[in-house]
Amino acid sequence: MLAWDGLRIWALTDGRFALDGGAMFGIVPKPLWSRRIGADDQNRIPMALRCLLLQTGDRLILVDTGIGSRWSQKETAIYAIDHREQDLVRSLKAAGFAPEDVTDVVLTHLHFDHAGGALRTGADGDLGLTFGRARHHLQRRHLAWAQAASDKDRGSFRGEDIARLMDSGQVRLRDGGGELAPGIELVVCEGHTVAQQVVRASDGSRTLLYCGDVVPTAAHLRLPWIMGYDLQPLATLEEKRSLLTRAAADDWLLVFEHDPVVAACRVRSEGGQFVPSAPVEI
Repeated sequence: MLAWDGLRIWALTDGRFALDGGAMFGIVPKPLWSRRIGADDQNRIPMALRCLLLQTGDRLILVDTGIGSRWSQKETAIYAIDHREQDLVRSLKAAGFAPEDVTDVVLTHLHFDHAGGALRTGADGDLGLTFGRARHHLQRRHLAWAQAASDKDRGSFRGEDIARLMDSGQVRLRDGGGELAPGIELVVCEGHTVAQQVVRASDGSRTLLYCGDVVPTAAHLRLPWIMGYDLQPLATLEEKRSLLTRAAADDWLLVFEHDPVVAACRVRSEGGQFVPSAPVEI
């Protein structure tokens, strides 16, 4: 946990999963990316499911909800979903909170590894919100895209989850970025998917950026290392360049949603690229 002026910060985990290394690094050859993150015998790389918890005033804000637990045995095997050591609710409890304490949930986007934990099956067998008292913040344009996704990315969304989320009446659709709470800002990016919203938090002297899928791991700090999943890779390239230039100049702390080892670090600019500093524990 980090304690800043008026702001407390935790990195929570919903366990781990795995995705194809080639898909995660796009056009980058395996001999290069595998030096940073090794692959298994199915060419999958280990991935964290790291969420962010921010406490400011009377607000307890959770950013992303992990992959959740509602997966078949086949799907669990395909994605190597592993909740043996940790899941989001247990991680939240370890930080001293219960799901009903969360006042706000920010969904960066609706891909299943970011929004899957927003819903859970109750004791009565019904599917409902995991964080039942929270306002859920989502970009309106992203919702529209997710409800009619392309052939390229339709498999990244779970239609039933989106419908149940909207039926809950607890979703606040937002039109663009801006302030969520004092010192906490939503920043809209378009490269990975339509209207992904990442989160920037500051106490006035220190700034943190939760990178979402703009920079999913520390290895992706290299500008051309862009996921094959991205809808607009050239937009991702420019978004990374802009955000990382500011991060290096202003000493931002970057939090990586999917890095299996590095939760957070700062960066410096070196020869036109961005180099990570020593990891920071949260």
